[in-house]
Amino acid sequence: MKIGIIGSGDVGRKLADGFIELGNHVKIGSRDPNQSKITEWIDKHDKEKASSGTFAETASFGELVVLATLWEGTADAIQLANPTNLAKKIIIDVTNPLDFSKGMPPTLALGHTDSAGETVQRMLPDSKVVKAFNIVGNPHMIHPDFPGGKPTMFICGNDGEAKKFVTDDILSKFGWETIDIGAIEGSRVLEPIALLWILHYFRTGNGNHAFKLLQK
Repeated sequence: MKIGIIGSGDVGRKLADGFIELGNHVKIGSRDPNQSKITEWIDKHDKEKASSGTFAETASFGELVVLATLWEGTADAIQLANPTNLAKKIIIDVTNPLDFSKGMPPTLALGHTDSAGETVQRMLPDSKVVKAFNIVGNPHMIHPDFPGGKPTMFICGNDGEAKKFVTDDILSKFGWETIDIGAIEGSRVLEPIALLWILHYFRTGNGNHAFKLLQK
């Protein structure tokens, strides 16, 4: 499968590694596709499976597209990608609406009545947005290994088939237990969970944690 990843930061490159491991062809999109961190990433992989391009080239390339941008650059990245290139495709939204204006740790720029996930879905009305991967640090996104067993990835989105694909063909293969919490409005809950992960990291200095839903 062809996977486009919009965003070339640590999150985008980590997920790209995982998708290539599963045998997919991955293109990372950036404003500067030839910057050193991207060329170094390409050099680690089979050149037939790893490539880079502009946001528009990446959006057009991907049969499935991952949105892994900083929130402040997300709207611009989507416009540069061209929503037409993303129509009818599954979009995995990894963004969190983090506000760094008052220093660290960050706060949320959206909440209660709106969310990043809903905003992305409004920007891409013809796409199937699935919120996922936003509640854990990037070192543990692929093959998370914790003493308590598989951690839980909570997801949400409006398209049931898209969520099933993300669950069965991506999250399960990456080593996650998945809980679907419903429509994209569930992002209003998932994004604060991400902030909880971040606050615990800042208090402890340790990013080796994830969430698990315990059930009887």
